[in-house]
Amino acid sequence: MTTSYLNLTPDFDLSGRNTLALKARSRWGAMLEADDQVPALFALAQDRGLPLRILGGGSNVVLAGDFDGITAVVATTGRKIIVDATDHVVVEAAAGETWHDFVVWTVEQGFGGIENLAGIPGTVGAAPVQNIGAYGAEVADVFDSLVAFDTVQKTFRTFTAEDCAFAYRDSVFKRDAGRYVVLSLRLRLPRPWKPNLRFAGLAELAGQAGLDPSMVMDRVLHLRGAKLPDWRTTPNAGSFFQNPIVTIDEAAPVLAAFPTAPNFPQADGRTKLSAGWLIEQSGLKGFRMGRAGISERHALVVINLGGADAHDIAALAEHVKATVKERFGIALHEEPVFL
Repeated sequence: MTTSYLNLTPDFDLSGRNTLALKARSRWGAMLEADDQVPALFALAQDRGLPLRILGGGSNVVLAGDFDGITAVVATTGRKIIVDATDHVVVEAAAGETWHDFVVWTVEQGFGGIENLAGIPGTVGAAPVQNIGAYGAEVADVFDSLVAFDTVQKTFRTFTAEDCAFAYRDSVFKRDAGRYVVLSLRLRLPRPWKPNLRFAGLAELAGQAGLDPSMVMDRVLHLRGAKLPDWRTTPNAGSFFQNPIVTIDEAAPVLAAFPTAPNFPQADGRTKLSAGWLIEQSGLKGFRMGRAGISERHALVVINLGGADAHDIAALAEHVKATVKERFGIALHEEPVFL
């Protein structure tokens, strides 16, 4: 089988390929438009002795200014219905598809199941890595399978949900970072559809006549637009810190001092606290440090105020973590990956 042609671009500009709008360049760049280019690219990088990293939509990364290697952007496309049964459908999308466009496409087909995840920036391939979630839903809820390239075994592999070991904003792909390149994703969407309205702001839709996935999606997009800055006008990487999941003992001082603090009991006996609430209560909402800051609209969002680089973002993140730790004794962890 002939491998699709692979072209390397020298001095590859990444400034427009990350939602934080950080100025960044790579010694070489490549656009991956076919799955068979992936093993060929890894072989080429090994042969030339060059480091290689894979980039999707650039929505969950903090890029260093210069990378002396190859940066490959996943640009594969394609969406299709795999199974159309009475009790479910299975849909598939290539890793390079824009996640939000994929959500809109499923809704346009009349399928429900991921409408709560509308508006999340990034690509389909990144979705299972982070097990993205919002408004009471996450990818793991409707996951069927995925295909990835194993860079260690040099083989293509199909993953089941069990193989992925999904957890809150976590998966085997995140824990073994760099080993796998997700190439396509399949989701199993239920029939009949049942709306997920547990999250505040969606509950008022319950019982509404003619409620369908498009109506829930529209409400989700309205809620997101009302509180989160648009990365296209205010460069950001979305929620920058994970909601900390802590033991009851760790949460006790916070809840004793603030009985109404948001907290969500977990199945394993721990509880999830709101990182945004902790940051805001630490007086950091709208805080600025040099060329980076915390959004005035949402305390979870780190923004580029203009000309920021990875060092500016890292310094601000460390300040936020140290301040919250001193104020509440709770450790925060970043969601984006520093590359």
